[in-house]
Amino acid sequence: MRVSMIAALGAGLLLVSACGGKGDDKLGDQAHEALENKADAMDAAAGQMGGTDKALMEAKAKTTRAAADAKEEAIDDADVNADAMSDAQKNAVINGN
Repeated sequence: MRVSMIAALGAGLLLVSACGGKGDDKLGDQAHEALENKADAMDAAAGQMGGTDKALMEAKAKTTRAAADAKEEAIDDADVNADAMSDAQKNAVINGN
């Protein structure tokens, strides 16, 4: 699932970056925040777990935070013109849909 999400994100970013974006760090920030919120929920769930389950959930949260950083950077590097995007396109980039 993660590979397909990354591939979809890359394709979407390639598409919008080809439009000569004006750059919008806000979209990258929103994508980062969405993944950070998921990681926070994973940490909260890990707090209710023990043993191997807790360790696995904490590792998943850490991986999600790394993905948040990478996604934000990719969006910012693509110089996305978010003003030219529909709300559906923005949501797809932010949420990986």
